[in-house]
Amino acid sequence: MSLLSENVIPGHHGKIFETDATKDDSDKLETIKKFILKIPGVKKVFIDTQKFPVQIAVYTSAMVKVDDIENAVKKTGHHAIPKGLFKL
Repeated sequence: MSLLSENVIPGHHGKIFETDATKDDSDKLETIKKFILKIPGVKKVFIDTQKFPVQIAVYTSAMVKVDDIENAVKKTGHHAIPKGLFKL
C-alpha cells in the first residue's frame, strides 16, 4: 500500500468511492453523506446517482484515511470501496 492509496489527500483531486446503496435509497445516501462530513478534514461530499454502482466523491482539506471513510459508511449499514487513484 502507499500514501495515495491509503489516504485522501487535500486538494481538488479527492477520491471516488463506490457504494452498495442504490439511487432508490436517497435517504440512506444523505445519511452516508452526513456521516462522511462528520470526519475531521472532510470538506465536500458529492454523490453521483447516475452511475452504477453509485459513486461518492470525497474532497478534503487535510489528509484523511480511507479506513475512516469506510468505517463511517459501515455505520449506516452500507459499504464504501475506493475506486482507485486519480489520473496524472
